[in-house]
Amino acid sequence: MKETVLGSHLRKVPSIAVGCMRLSEKSKDEMNHFIHSALEQGAYFFDHADIYGSGMSETVFGDAFASDPSLHREDVLIQSKCGIRDDGGLFRYDFSKSHILKSVDGILKRLNTDYLDALLLHRPDPLVEPEEVAEAFELLHSSGKVRSFGVSNQSPMLIELLQKYANQPLVINQLQFGVAHTPMLDQELFFNMTADQSVDRSSEILEYCRLKDIAIPVSYTHLRAHETP
Repeated sequence: MKETVLGSHLRKVPSIAVGCMRLSEKSKDEMNHFIHSALEQGAYFFDHADIYGSGMSETVFGDAFASDPSLHREDVLIQSKCGIRDDGGLFRYDFSKSHILKSVDGILKRLNTDYLDALLLHRPDPLVEPEEVAEAFELLHSSGKVRSFGVSNQSPMLIELLQKYANQPLVINQLQFGVAHTPMLDQELFFNMTADQSVDRSSEILEYCRLKDIAIPVSYTHLRAHETP
């Protein structure tokens, strides 16, 4: 499988990540087959989030991985995301220091691992307090719980705002982007035109990520067309 580099701060990884959104109801045998099938294809970069299956997607993955002696933590890259809270079916953003730290402890426990290769802030919060995010990242990095950091579906200026305070480079921006969803590319084709597609919906995010060496990983999962990671 073709490989890419997550910024300049992680080793080479597969250009396609394995999306783990819909694993919550899988049995241990099914999960074992899922993991081994991915590894046989050279796909050793697994993408999680703490809200996938209300945490159960991470739990079933972690249990299956830990119970298989042929699987070794150093042979895979594991990424997860936090920052969206489920308050009784009402989802809201929480990028506070306390919530990020608590979320990572829960993620590590569910995944049966001592560290994450990457932690992303899940979706943008325009009201984020970047100082709190920076404090949380510093503690997670210094403790060895998280090795690299990034964001998900965030604009250049939100990334710049976070990076102003964070000591750790933001090396990933996981974007909604695929064959059926190409507004980031369409924007360039319709620039300065009168068509509806000329409305700026991307904020030059592709160019920005390339300039800043921020990786845009493609996550493969069996999402339906109207769903986003």
